[in-house]
Amino acid sequence: MSYKNILVAVAVSPESHLLVARAVSIARPENGQITLVTLASDPELYNQFAAPMLENLRELMLEETQIFIDELVEKADYPIARTVIATGELSEHIMAICLKREIDLVICGNHNHTFFSKIICSAKAVIESSKVDVLLVPLR
Repeated sequence: MSYKNILVAVAVSPESHLLVARAVSIARPENGQITLVTLASDPELYNQFAAPMLENLRELMLEETQIFIDELVEKADYPIARTVIATGELSEHIMAICLKREIDLVICGNHNHTFFSKIICSAKAVIESSKVDVLLVPLR
């Protein structure tokens, strides 16, 4: 099966380069499009510690996320059609992008290798609600 529109859920971590490389290997033969989506860390999680600096912290975390996304795009060795930095529930953003962009494959990473962990991993929500193929890539 060939895929023309691939959505890759990435995090600010070195393993994301593996996910992008996998997407490129799938997209390249079909001249497919790749979209990257990630979540910006929400400083509200830390508000009890950093309430006075919350706005600065939010800007800093968003900037850090953008720098990492830019690095992924630069090192992809393939054109990345678009990038999305979201906040909130990742699975909801993935589903919305799938509908809006006619995505036919979602690629997610999985750090969980035990049976129990696989059942409760964050990709579970994507798999359960997705109407497109989902590739879950094991990460170490």
